[in-house]
Amino acid sequence: MYSFQQASPAARKLQPEQRSFQRVSVTLPGRLMLPNHDEYECTVLDMSPGDANFICAARPRMGERIIAYVDHLGRIEGSVAALNDNGFAILLTATDRKREKLAAQLTWIANKHELGLPEDRRHNRLTPRNTRTELSLDDGRRYPCRIIDLSLSGAAVDIDVRPALGTPIQLGNMKGRVVRHFQEGVAIEFSSVQSKEALTAFL
Repeated sequence: MYSFQQASPAARKLQPEQRSFQRVSVTLPGRLMLPNHDEYECTVLDMSPGDANFICAARPRMGERIIAYVDHLGRIEGSVAALNDNGFAILLTATDRKREKLAAQLTWIANKHELGLPEDRRHNRLTPRNTRTELSLDDGRRYPCRIIDLSLSGAAVDIDVRPALGTPIQLGNMKGRVVRHFQEGVAIEFSSVQSKEALTAFL
């Protein structure tokens, strides 16, 4: 099984391109925002709790701050440390607690691949029978929507509005945030893994 090993304190003083953590090869889609608020589709190709390598059409400058919402990982941010023909790498800005969480998430993803588990979802997606519900924002606005698919960790929703990435929402009685936009609507990551009982109203 895969596990992370953090570099020694001496290694952390090396240049940014000399990584403090071992990277994991992944293929995680997401969306990122540049300092000028332009948004781009992106894919994380490899990542550690300290840095991430993106394929993306965006062309930021060295040192610019990047905010990204990545499938299975949620919100990450950091500064551009390297540029290449197809994208760029960032050094992550994160607390020790956030890095520990990222290490756990990446370990799970790496072991899932090693064990031959499904690549595309953290939890199996189900097509609900009861698809009609409401999406609510913190300011009280409510929008009718249709659930396209649903899992213990998130949902894809057909909706006319496009709340900004990272916007806190409530889908039915489940709290979460918007992590991706797509043609029909938005993808939502729940704030916590739901129980199967919580989804029974839709299934």
